[in-house]
Amino acid sequence: MFAFYAVTSIGLVWLEAITTDLFLKTYTAEGLPWIYMASAGIGSGLSFLYSYLQKFLPLRRVIVVIALLMAAPLLCFWVGLSFENSYPFQLAHFSIAGIEFWQASLAGITVFLMRLWIEAINVLNDLNTSITANQLFNIREIKRTYPLISSGILVADVISGFSLGVLISWVGLNNVVLLSFVMMLIGAGILLYLSQAYQQAFPDFLRKRAAIEEQPSDFSRTRPIQGPLRRYVVLLFAFFILAQVLFLLIDFRFLGALEQQFSSSEGQIAAFLGMFNGILGVLEVAMQWLASSRVIERVGVFAASVVLPGVIALLSALLISSPAWPPQLVADLTWTQPLFMGIVLLKLLDELLHYTLFASVSPVLFQPIPDSVRSRIQAIVRGVAEPISTGVTGLALLTLSLVLKDAQLDWLFPVMLLMALVWILAILLLRARYVNLLVMSAERGQLSQDVDELELRRWVVETLDKPAPEDRKESCIDLLSKVDPKSAGEVLAPHLTNFSPKLQHRGLEAMLLYPNPAYLPQVKTLVELSPPPDVLALALRFVWLTEASPDIRQLRPYLRTDVDPEVRGTAASLMLRRGNPTQKAEATTALRRMLTHKLERERVMGCRALADANYLQALRIYIPTLLQDKSLRVRRAILEAIAATHLEEFYPSLLRGLQYKSTREAAMKALVRLDNEAIPMLVKLAEDVQKPDAVRLRAWQAIGLIGSLEALDALISHLMIAWGTNRRNILRILLEMPRDVGIESVLDRMGRSGVEQLIDQELMFIGQLYGALMDLAPDRVRLREADLLRRALKALQMDAQERIFMLMQFLYPIGAVKAAAFNLQSASRSNVARGLEILDNTLDIPSKRALLNVLDGNSDWEKLRSLSELVEYNPAQPSDRLRRLLELRHFLSDWAIACCFHLARQARWTLTAEQTISCLRHPKGFVREAVLAYLWMASPRAMPKLLQQLQRDPDRLVVDQVQTMLKKMGHTNSVVPLPPNSGESYTNS
Repeated sequence: MFAFYAVTSIGLVWLEAITTDLFLKTYTAEGLPWIYMASAGIGSGLSFLYSYLQKFLPLRRVIVVIALLMAAPLLCFWVGLSFENSYPFQLAHFSIAGIEFWQASLAGITVFLMRLWIEAINVLNDLNTSITANQLFNIREIKRTYPLISSGILVADVISGFSLGVLISWVGLNNVVLLSFVMMLIGAGILLYLSQAYQQAFPDFLRKRAAIEEQPSDFSRTRPIQGPLRRYVVLLFAFFILAQVLFLLIDFRFLGALEQQFSSSEGQIAAFLGMFNGILGVLEVAMQWLASSRVIERVGVFAASVVLPGVIALLSALLISSPAWPPQLVADLTWTQPLFMGIVLLKLLDELLHYTLFASVSPVLFQPIPDSVRSRIQAIVRGVAEPISTGVTGLALLTLSLVLKDAQLDWLFPVMLLMALVWILAILLLRARYVNLLVMSAERGQLSQDVDELELRRWVVETLDKPAPEDRKESCIDLLSKVDPKSAGEVLAPHLTNFSPKLQHRGLEAMLLYPNPAYLPQVKTLVELSPPPDVLALALRFVWLTEASPDIRQLRPYLRTDVDPEVRGTAASLMLRRGNPTQKAEATTALRRMLTHKLERERVMGCRALADANYLQALRIYIPTLLQDKSLRVRRAILEAIAATHLEEFYPSLLRGLQYKSTREAAMKALVRLDNEAIPMLVKLAEDVQKPDAVRLRAWQAIGLIGSLEALDALISHLMIAWGTNRRNILRILLEMPRDVGIESVLDRMGRSGVEQLIDQELMFIGQLYGALMDLAPDRVRLREADLLRRALKALQMDAQERIFMLMQFLYPIGAVKAAAFNLQSASRSNVARGLEILDNTLDIPSKRALLNVLDGNSDWEKLRSLSELVEYNPAQPSDRLRRLLELRHFLSDWAIACCFHLARQARWTLTAEQTISCLRHPKGFVREAVLAYLWMASPRAMPKLLQQLQRDPDRLVVDQVQTMLKKMGHTNSVVPLPPNSGESYTNS
């Protein structure tokens, strides 16, 4: 892709320079407004052509056809330009004047069409590149690959710019058009290779054509944009329209200056443009690699946005005062004239900043917009603003040129100055609304992390300084603590004494995330004002945690029994943390009274105080009692204290807390607080098949909430070996991790090929299920148990498809995958076709065709045949197929395994001893019950000894079945009763 974009762009830059030279010689700069107006409709027209071609050609052919379409007219242009110095078509019998008129008209039309075609192929080239890249790379890969691909234009500027002058001297001006044709033809050849080598990355033609006729689904409908968001979008329109208009005005004035400067020189405009583009390319590469990101990080997004209009305004103001020369002196100008050099400098800086700083800043301006509509708004703003502004600019220039016929082009400088100032005003208005929308996004839980932290801090300071609703200020503090917690103290400390108690509490919480001694004076002043107990407790913690050598004796007054329990507990925990032995003894006594107090609040605050203390030797004896406290709040608080103080002997209590609904959330919070220390025991709990599925799920969720590298490694390593419900749970946890951390980690650890391998595993499993359904078809096995098994196998198929859709979300846009799944679940054939079309245009995995056939409404035999490359199907007898299924029992659901044994019992088929013994150890009681029922039929002589061993099975269903079987066998001894809360089982024994 880089090679295609670079090679094609080299041809484009050559062609653009040559065309500009010829156009200025033929039509002068006054003809440019016609080009601008004509190009306004080219973008939408060519986009329509691009979509229209896909009705008749597959996309992998369309991209090649478009690349050839871009190059083909260049050959005609080369032939048309050759008529300037020859007399074709045997026109010699006409008058000389007639021949000369024909030559001039044909060459002029060719030049005009060339300039217009430049605008067209720029649109086509960008469209073709972006669409092809989006097909070849998924949404996560494109973030890493597209910057490399897009740098092809910078490389092309350097190579083509410095080589153009040499080429003109070697082959002539007109023949460079032929070289451009060759370069673009090479680019088309590269695209042809890509389309052949990666056919799976492109959608299928037939489905594409059928699905275009469908109506859009309700899933894709969006609501209109209203309120503050609407005003922000209007300002975005103004921002990009002004940018495009100024870009065109500067280009118009620049080309006008070139026309005046080189009006009598053949090919010098093209040579100058080549050198200009070469120098510009070098500067762009250096700016993009070395300066852009650093400037944005240092001064902020909006300060960086003002740089471009500020430079334009400054240079325009300087050029307004530049001396103007009469037309008769234009021929005597040299390239050292101040006016010409000023215009060249203006064009150079505009191009340089436009494609570096402006391009880097533009995406950030869309970050406050909610994710659900961001891409749509971005496409509308960029897709509508630029074409409209181009057309309007061309019309305005044409009108003014007609009105000011004999005037110089210097009247453009005041216009550019005025528009640059308006652009700066639009940026200031955008800045005022930027953080407002960020706050609204944070309140909805839709905050993106890619925001301007410097601008955020400035806006928060301004909001806190002026009167505003308390909820608004609280939202600002929350936003600051999420986006830039390290600078929270710098912003909030000066305002603490002026805040309301609610804001003081929230501000101190934010400052305690990164406590800094520099803000001790402000917090101590707050302590002296005797704030409410919850605020005072946080302030005391901040002071005594940040002060280098605190006077712990000052905490003694807070240990009195008449002090609020929250403040008293905080003071006691601080004394335990930093006091001497005597002070620690005083604090221990105070906490002992709180932990054994009759009031619930006293015990709760005592437990919370334990969480902040380091010295608990004398207070550990109260923890077992507190774990069984009648108050739920106390039990939750002590679980948090265990995690905060890392009391390893009580870690089993945290794991047991996951088993009870009342303490589950508190136990998960405590385990997450342990961070990496909790991962080994959580993994052990999640792997324990004897534990309930809900408890195992909570263990995986706790690991996901920890979110460290070790936690991600544990989840991903188990993802590769887990199956069924376990794999589905891990996939869901990874997908729901914030900021796509889980998705990125999976791709980094497993790579794209690893995810594709998991999808292939699921498809292979589906192939085994289809083979079983074929061999256990109703016309071959007519039993009720067989019907139950077939239903269980179809349910497993649906589960596997669900996991496939979850795996696809690691590679492709989540919205597209969910939309496809939504439509495929419909009973309407049109909706199913729409879902398949979405997948056809999204997927590029090697097994894409097999997956689409599985999801389509084909027969089981057709689906099985489509999976032939992954699974080899050999027809088998029903009994052999059942034994084959039990060989795959680790992939089957518990109910499907039970159905296999029930069918074997009813059909009197034999199973292997290894299968039977293994399933007899199954953790689910109903599976063991099915195995016992089968053994009662298949091996009655082994039953007496086996039943004696199963009398203490933990499942009551199995115990009742054992008792019934013993009675049938004539045994009178009763079953040994199961002790309460016994965890002993047959598998453990």
